[in-house]
Amino acid sequence: MIIESFKMEDTYNLGRKLGELAEAGEVYCLLGDLGTGKTVLAQGFARGLGITEAVSSPTFTIIREYEEGRLPFYHFDVYRIEDMEEMYEMGYEDYFYGSGVCLIEWPNRIEELLPPDPAVITIEKELEKGYDYRRITLENGRRIRYEDISN
Repeated sequence: MIIESFKMEDTYNLGRKLGELAEAGEVYCLLGDLGTGKTVLAQGFARGLGITEAVSSPTFTIIREYEEGRLPFYHFDVYRIEDMEEMYEMGYEDYFYGSGVCLIEWPNRIEELLPPDPAVITIEKELEKGYDYRRITLENGRRIRYEDISN
């Protein structure tokens, strides 16, 4: 499914809708270059789960945990992972196969550790359509209908 985002609020609201629909045990992989809006989508996702505290990218901490929402939310940024042992040491299985929801930025760095068929969200800029335009592709995971996220 392809969603067009024409401003930051569109990306945030898509994340919020996905967070509202998220279920325990789901893993979302978030792909996109620097500056495409991954953190904005993650902030909306957290809000959709009922999390009100500020959400920022866990670039230097690898993971941020948010427990206040309707489900625990685990926001990973694995860009700086250099050895899979780091993931084992943090107990990634407890997060990926637990009762919360995981959103993983740069999942290609740990591809061999991901559960089968995670939901994949890809955010791409298309500057010819405007500076704020984003093309967001949703793949795999449980079936989310366009109607579920379009309002």
